[in-house]
Amino acid sequence: MSKILVICYSYAGTCLYLARELCSLQGWHRGEITLARPRGGKLGYWRCVLDSLLRRTPEIRYNGAPPLKYEAVVLISPIWAFRLASPMRSFVTRRRDHLPEVAVISVMGGAGAPNAVAEVGQLLGRAPIHSAVFTMQEVEQGDCRARLRSFAGELRNALDSKRRAPPAGLSPQAI
Repeated sequence: MSKILVICYSYAGTCLYLARELCSLQGWHRGEITLARPRGGKLGYWRCVLDSLLRRTPEIRYNGAPPLKYEAVVLISPIWAFRLASPMRSFVTRRRDHLPEVAVISVMGGAGAPNAVAEVGQLLGRAPIHSAVFTMQEVEQGDCRARLRSFAGELRNALDSKRRAPPAGLSPQAI
């Protein structure tokens, strides 16, 4: 079994629920990102939106195991204003050199997930090995367990493929 760590940021609890479900189904460990200064109410909501639009990196706290102890991490984050939530942006920006293979799960109300996956890839300097999108409605209705199992299987397959791939210098395409 692969050593995989699930790291989530959750403003409203939806991403945290998804992370707990995934960890429960797979027996994976979980870490959590929180804002150093929590935000609430309408002003807090608008500050979150503004942070995303301006691609700010607010101060955060991470409570979890060191990601490099794992073969891969799954980042679970909401989409804010069609972009990656700013606390997850902070985490990836500050820890990019300490992250193993990365997969991304985006939770959105309507749209923006491809933007978030692309932003994670840009921040890392490499593409995530797998990604998935869940809608808030799907998670809130509890219709996500089968898709989480599928995501986990596809992630394991991606990791297996990476392990079996020859180093670039030994690849026939490199000649």
